[in-house]
Amino acid sequence: MNGRVIADRYELSTVIGQGGMGQVWTAYDQRLDRRVAVKLLRPDRMTAASGADEMRRRFVRECRVTAQVDHPGLVTVHDAGGDDDDLYLVMQYVEGADLADHLAEHDPYPWPWAVAIAAQLCSVLGAVHAVPIVHRDLKPRNVMVRPDGTVTVLDLGVASVLDTDTTRLTHTGSPIGSPAYMAPEQAMGGAVGPYTDLYALGVLLHELLSGNVPFAGSTVLGVLHRHLYEAPVPIRRIRPEVPEQLERVVLRLLAKDPQHRPAGAQEVYEHLVPLLPARGGPTGPLDPTRPFLRPHAPWPDRATTVPSPPVTQQTPVPAERPDVAAAVDEVKRLLGEGSITQAVDILGGILPAAAAEHGEYSPVVRILRKQYASTLLDDGQYRRALPELRRLADDRTAEAGAGDPQALQFRYEAAQCLEQLGETAAALAEYRALVPYYDSMRQPGGDPGRSFEIRHRIGHLLLAVGDHAGARQQLQSLLWDAERAYGPYHPLPAELRRALEHQQQFRGA
Repeated sequence: MNGRVIADRYELSTVIGQGGMGQVWTAYDQRLDRRVAVKLLRPDRMTAASGADEMRRRFVRECRVTAQVDHPGLVTVHDAGGDDDDLYLVMQYVEGADLADHLAEHDPYPWPWAVAIAAQLCSVLGAVHAVPIVHRDLKPRNVMVRPDGTVTVLDLGVASVLDTDTTRLTHTGSPIGSPAYMAPEQAMGGAVGPYTDLYALGVLLHELLSGNVPFAGSTVLGVLHRHLYEAPVPIRRIRPEVPEQLERVVLRLLAKDPQHRPAGAQEVYEHLVPLLPARGGPTGPLDPTRPFLRPHAPWPDRATTVPSPPVTQQTPVPAERPDVAAAVDEVKRLLGEGSITQAVDILGGILPAAAAEHGEYSPVVRILRKQYASTLLDDGQYRRALPELRRLADDRTAEAGAGDPQALQFRYEAAQCLEQLGETAAALAEYRALVPYYDSMRQPGGDPGRSFEIRHRIGHLLLAVGDHAGARQQLQSLLWDAERAYGPYHPLPAELRRALEHQQQFRGA
């Protein structure tokens, strides 16, 4: 396949990586005459054949959301789309060594280097989780150490954005991710969140310091069982020279219960700061302490300085009053073309003008607010969507009562945002509060789909917080009700049986 041109632009050159779901190639961008990396994915290998079209849609959406993250520690995504049966992701080509090779070349790995790697990864994860996106497959092979010592995280473009699909098992019944770096809640098929990436960071840090992952085994089931039930060996038993504070950080990251892990990447970074090297002189290539010893210094070190561009004074131009009707038409056009991010920006900009022109509680403004919240949700901007949905829910509840279907829909979407943002306890509380309303609304013989969907989410979230018994009870009860409502061969009972069997494997392992 050498010489194949993707999207009439990217000429494939050499395979540099291969896995069960696709390949990574070096390629040449014929339009801009630059080297790039192209990842080719096969939807039929990532999901059941019947879901390939849905996988393509999700892939494009996830790449769009990923492109919103701006951080020097993330590989830049240049392009994405479909070509024949493949999905393609065009990325910046990163020079350097992947962290797995870097570790193999430096045994034992200097603990200050491990701290510097982890600190840089915390910076990346902080930016990623703010979107929110969960990487779900953080491991040494997905981290590059560049010649200037900075690290770059790969494969974020194919990580699932936090939505209801992130908790599903693959069509083979296995959780998505690499078993050696998989958090207990991920191994059980539960909801994932930023806390899941923090666990993987703990595994990675343990591996850098000890030379081995904390939980290994001859079978995938055996490895996942150890993640769930075995305690990791404290690092200082293997390397006494490692600081106690660093050992404590690793053990907290590897806590079985997500609630016992650090609250976020920022907290981990603050614990690592005292262990980072002080500023010093020039260092060699591929030294991950260099960004802290020589912050912002060019590579290789040069004494030249770049003059700052002159600042030009500009006279402010009075803003014109926006045309609300024209803006609404433009939003409709953009949404029809799939340009969701542009539509979000326009909606956010015209809301104040529309409120001033028509009144805060006018039908026009209410419709705009609903469109704004819905578009934010579709664009994966959960942090911005949440307050809009809460406001809509409160206004509708005050007007029509707590059991109003539209008010409940807003609350349901707000609960989804809480879940995606990793606020598991708040999401659980909101979902549980909604179930009685949806159960009471259902007419005899009616479809209990929304109630069942919420109960399913509750089961996954219970797994995420480590309440395995509660999750099993929740999913078992849902299975009985789903079989009565839909019959035993409906996709929902089949998925629930598969999830319960997966959990039972660990109970009997």
